[in-house]
Amino acid sequence: MRTYPIKERKSLVSVKQFARPIAPAKNFSEFLDSLPKLLASEGLLKIIEAVVSAHRQKRQIVMALGAHVVKCGLSPIIIDLMEREIVTALAMNSATAIHDYEVSLIGATSEDVKTGLEDGSFGMARETAQAFQASSTMAVKEGIGLGAALGKKINKEKGPFSQYSLLGAADRLDIPATVHVVMGADTVHMHPNISGKDLGEATLQDFRRLAGVVAQLEGGVWLNVGSAVVMPEVFLKALSVARNLGHKVKDFVTVNMDMLHHYRPTVNVVERPTKKGYTIIGHHEIMLPLLRMGILSSLETHELAS
Repeated sequence: MRTYPIKERKSLVSVKQFARPIAPAKNFSEFLDSLPKLLASEGLLKIIEAVVSAHRQKRQIVMALGAHVVKCGLSPIIIDLMEREIVTALAMNSATAIHDYEVSLIGATSEDVKTGLEDGSFGMARETAQAFQASSTMAVKEGIGLGAALGKKINKEKGPFSQYSLLGAADRLDIPATVHVVMGADTVHMHPNISGKDLGEATLQDFRRLAGVVAQLEGGVWLNVGSAVVMPEVFLKALSVARNLGHKVKDFVTVNMDMLHHYRPTVNVVERPTKKGYTIIGHHEIMLPLLRMGILSSLETHELAS
């Protein structure tokens, strides 16, 4: 396999393009109040209300992520919600983790697949695969899971862009962060240094850790943001494990945020698990900052009222 240094790759996304978490505008609550209490806007208001209620009651608010969320430059928005103790746990597919690690390392990610596929250089950045193998080995040895091991590696390396890393932030804030691997689906799996044994055990540890988080979801909120297949399937299995072990996980809110309607998020996140499920369709780079501002403004309003 011919690999090359990741800094030589042309990346399509850079931290220079990332969002900035700003303070809530004084009149943002008025904007929310001005929205029609119908259809998607009514759903958005109910989602904000559910997150604010769960936060005030110190319940779990879990964000399950697809890779496009990082590629849309939204990591700073999510990290801000983590630092404010609003998002209490992260779960992601391994494509998300790949982008997250690359951002921490070089401040850029997302290669030109069409160009790289023509000469076989697609997915051959060596540092990413090296990081995943080292983290998998650490996870197996210490029993901490792939997400925690990657977060620790990112913080230990102290890369120039580590402040943009979701996994690094989770490690720093001691927030559960799990990575769920589909073998053969990600670029790192093409590299000969990757051990399926280590990677499989590391991600299984994360599934069990996530099942423990889901077991505490009563009164909380599960947000599926941008994952059309992997995270809805993982969530359904984790929920079944939690209920099988006798945990009460009945009264909680689920949310699916994506750019298109998909079968699995609709059925496995919004419909089957709960009676309180909402779908918001729209571009992540618009909808997630909007949701954050709504949550912060609503919390500020509650604090002033009390």
